[in-house]
Amino acid sequence: MYKIIIDSCGEIPQNLKQDGRFVNVPLTLEINGEEIIDDETFDQASFLEKVAKSPTGPKSACPSPASYMKAMEGDADHIYVITLSAQLSGSYNSAVLAKSLYEEELEDEDEDREVRIHVFDSKSASIGETLIGMKVAELEEAGCSFEEVVEQTEAYISEQHTFFVLETLETLRKAGRLSNLKAMIAGTLNIKPVMGSTDEGNIQQLGQARGMAKALDKMVECLKAVSIHPEQKILAISHCNAPQAAEQLKQRALKACSFKDVFVIDTRGVSSMYANDGGLIMVL
Repeated sequence: MYKIIIDSCGEIPQNLKQDGRFVNVPLTLEINGEEIIDDETFDQASFLEKVAKSPTGPKSACPSPASYMKAMEGDADHIYVITLSAQLSGSYNSAVLAKSLYEEELEDEDEDREVRIHVFDSKSASIGETLIGMKVAELEEAGCSFEEVVEQTEAYISEQHTFFVLETLETLRKAGRLSNLKAMIAGTLNIKPVMGSTDEGNIQQLGQARGMAKALDKMVECLKAVSIHPEQKILAISHCNAPQAAEQLKQRALKACSFKDVFVIDTRGVSSMYANDGGLIMVL
């Protein structure tokens, strides 16, 4: 039996939630001194309204080791944890510590029980984490050993690419990552930066476009440039309160490449914080 634990930056589709083997561990969001737990109670519309009214940007706190340890409890003998990029959050380090502490607890309680645990640094976020979880499940269902699942999933992570575009740069400005002047110029000229992940899991700018339509074209152009055997892979798109733009991105991507499957999902709390209202994330 196996369990897949994903921090709440990774959106879990409803069909996977019902599976019972996929579990979210929530991060905590903070805006103007108010703490918001990124679990099933998260209200995206309310959160975005608070972000828009706040003079400062929102922050997030990673799950505690205790939260991860609680999620590890149960009968599973193979446990896989998938976290936000270690370059962007402390979630990975927290999960690694939880793994060590949980293994010590098990050794003290039942020396005969063997539980294998692996923590994956997604080097991504949002639906990048989701796709990694789906890959783990595919390999487990195919009868792969724990070692084979880890090896092949790490290889999958090394080939994964994450892209995103922001409708507004206000969150970056409030967080001090963009000057008021640059944000004003970008807003006035309707410039949309197209961003992507590095091999290490950091964020880089891949280009920019004037207007969302051209930004979507640029995202697909970047996707096509790195796609190797896309027909064997699942394309995932998440959006922050932007279903129409997400559908447009999906159709553009399908015109450019063929995929094994495509799914679109709305962002949860942490991804909503990063993407902000109107933001789009695409992962292959």
